[in-house]
Amino acid sequence: MRSSATQILVEPHEQLTAHRIDQLRALFDHEYLTTHGEWDLEQPYGYAPHDVHLIATAMGAVVGHVGWAKRVITVNGQEVTIAGVGGVLVSPAGRGHHLGQQLMEAARQSMLADPDIEFGFLGCAESVVPFYASSGWQRISAPERWISREGRAISSPAGHPLFILPVHGNAAEWPTGEVDLKGRSW
Repeated sequence: MRSSATQILVEPHEQLTAHRIDQLRALFDHEYLTTHGEWDLEQPYGYAPHDVHLIATAMGAVVGHVGWAKRVITVNGQEVTIAGVGGVLVSPAGRGHHLGQQLMEAARQSMLADPDIEFGFLGCAESVVPFYASSGWQRISAPERWISREGRAISSPAGHPLFILPVHGNAAEWPTGEVDLKGRSW
């Protein structure tokens, strides 16, 4: 797959067509069907849905995705407006061409269009920390609270991978203390 043949589209959640939803379902089910079951647009694998989808296509096929949703969270009781990022996936055909980094940059650019978003925010597995760090995200250490995929309140101590991306703010402005997502993670 040549990167010049790839397009990255910004599609608001409410404007996704039935065809696009089917393409996204195929992308996610190819990767996760056997381990996580069928993908659901409104609650992907039990996580929060996205407001904006960055979709990479090549010759009409969806080969990558990043989603984000705007939310006001609290950090040590202080409100922070974030774009919570999730659904980061590149198909096997799209891997090895820096498509993931291109999608992350497109997500950052789309966040800039909303003047209220102070930071991008995501949590991830330790195995993908190098990818997010190489995409310009900054790791933070903080305890975190969120609603689990099963609907339970969960708290975790500092140490698991959390990342921020300054959008209309700078990293020094990120408050220290417990992060409360005020809902499900992405």
